[in-house]
Amino acid sequence: MAPPPTNVLVILGLGLAGLLFLSKKLKRVIKADFGAFIERFELLPPPQPAPPKAPHPLTSLFFAVSDIFDIDGYVTGFGNPDWARTHEAASRTSPVVSALVEGGATCIGKTVLDEMAFGISGENKHYDTPSNPAAPSRIPGGPSSGSAVAVAANIVDFSLGIDTVGGVRIPAGYCGVLGFRPSHGAVPHMGIVPVATSLDTVGWFAKDPSILRRVGHVLLQVPFVAQRNPRNIVIADDCFQLMKIPIDKVTQVVIKSTEKLFGRQALKHENLGEYVDCKVPSLKVFHTKKSNGEVKSSSLRLLAHVMQQLQRHEFKHNHEEWVDSMKPTLDPVISAQIHEALEMADNEIENCHAVRYELRSALNSLLKDDGILVIPTVANPPPKLGSKEISSEDYLIRASTLMSLASMSGCCQVTVPLGFHEKCPLSVSFIARYGGDRFLLDTVQTMYVCLQEQAEVAGKSKVSQKAVSQETYAEIAKEKGNQAFKEKQFQRAIGFYTEAIKLHGTAATYYSNRAAAYLEMGSFIQAEADCTKAISLDKKNVKAYLRRGTAREMLGYYKEAIEDFKYALVLEPTNKRAANSADRLKKLFQ
Repeated sequence: MAPPPTNVLVILGLGLAGLLFLSKKLKRVIKADFGAFIERFELLPPPQPAPPKAPHPLTSLFFAVSDIFDIDGYVTGFGNPDWARTHEAASRTSPVVSALVEGGATCIGKTVLDEMAFGISGENKHYDTPSNPAAPSRIPGGPSSGSAVAVAANIVDFSLGIDTVGGVRIPAGYCGVLGFRPSHGAVPHMGIVPVATSLDTVGWFAKDPSILRRVGHVLLQVPFVAQRNPRNIVIADDCFQLMKIPIDKVTQVVIKSTEKLFGRQALKHENLGEYVDCKVPSLKVFHTKKSNGEVKSSSLRLLAHVMQQLQRHEFKHNHEEWVDSMKPTLDPVISAQIHEALEMADNEIENCHAVRYELRSALNSLLKDDGILVIPTVANPPPKLGSKEISSEDYLIRASTLMSLASMSGCCQVTVPLGFHEKCPLSVSFIARYGGDRFLLDTVQTMYVCLQEQAEVAGKSKVSQKAVSQETYAEIAKEKGNQAFKEKQFQRAIGFYTEAIKLHGTAATYYSNRAAAYLEMGSFIQAEADCTKAISLDKKNVKAYLRRGTAREMLGYYKEAIEDFKYALVLEPTNKRAANSADRLKKLFQ
């Protein structure tokens, strides 16, 4: 029998190779622990105290920790086998982990993280990338990828990670779980391998907001205070412009939840880039600095650039000696970023820290004790595994821009999941002032159920996204106009109301409000025209009749003015302004 042709053998070989590749891929996806763990063990809590003492606050909860926390008797691997090989086992457990065990929780193991906790993708070529339970073909986000995955897969009730430039917030957003980054320094950092000391914080993940809060109470050790509702929910409009998914899938959920829980008066809008540019003067020093040959003009992009420089500088300071002496096998992307880190002069380091302190002061001033800043957690849906997008400049700068606010200011931030869009998790982030950790945890607890209900409604909505988006932007412009009006900046208010009208020209309120600003400017003809338009759109708009009556009185159309005031009284019989104006004009001209 003649041997089979060569091309048949080639085809058979390729087919077998494809089957092997596919089987490996499937094997990775269906791991029982989703590839989240590097090591499994148990740290058991102490016995429960005898009654009448209260049980431990974290009783019956299980948790895991990223492989950056020291556990007595285990080597802290720091996401790299060469690091594990060249370091001894820890002689003491990190106080953070001990506090949780003493609080009644059981630690069941260490989880995968990015190499040396430096990246944000969650991919690790040495230990394989944990599978994202919420979107299996997408990255889990990092560096605390394994900890996020362990919570998302319901393997543990909560987990610990490290957040330097987004290491807890990003994977929480990508895996559809809650992720909390506390105020910088609020949780002790002993027994943890440092990444960039000025930016490092211990963070934690959970699915249940009450568990997130209970863990926070144990770790933060903050005194008990009566729970407060936020008085201001500040939406950073320019930050939401960075998103590559429908903005209203997120903003409308927050707006409707706020209106339902706290009333519309709690909503505020802010252009955060302009605010930072005004309140953080030290950032202007970096306007002359160049990154990749391009001058950074946006204050938020500049802030991201400063954060990246500080992260690389401090990482290099902490680990350059080990990298140079041991020459470990590093992922090329991480290796390139580490070696890109330039030596920084003392004055440049001082400038970076000046930006940190000024930004903290600026956000504290904006939010005070009872404000919440709302921003997107991430700009993009989680990229696909192995995609080029992960290392692209655009992806990194968008992610860094949003992460830099809390990382550089040291303020606390929480990622809150909001369902899915096109099979990818959606989320939003809340930021509170530096030291406002308990207030932020309480706010999440208060708002969580309503946010999930509104997210479900938004997910089922069949309304055109473009139409919803335009109406939302119009409402934002109107709110800005109202604020300008209160500040007696009438020309500016007219500009905002005009913008609202261009976006949504069938809302009577926008014309009526613009008329009020025109009246203050003495532009009575324009005020009358706007009121007439408002009345044509809404024949029961009392304010439009009152304002048109005022405009007509100033123009000398007294009979018509009286008619407007009288009609306002028909609509609202107790309106004193309408009654007084009508009576006054009748006495003078009738």
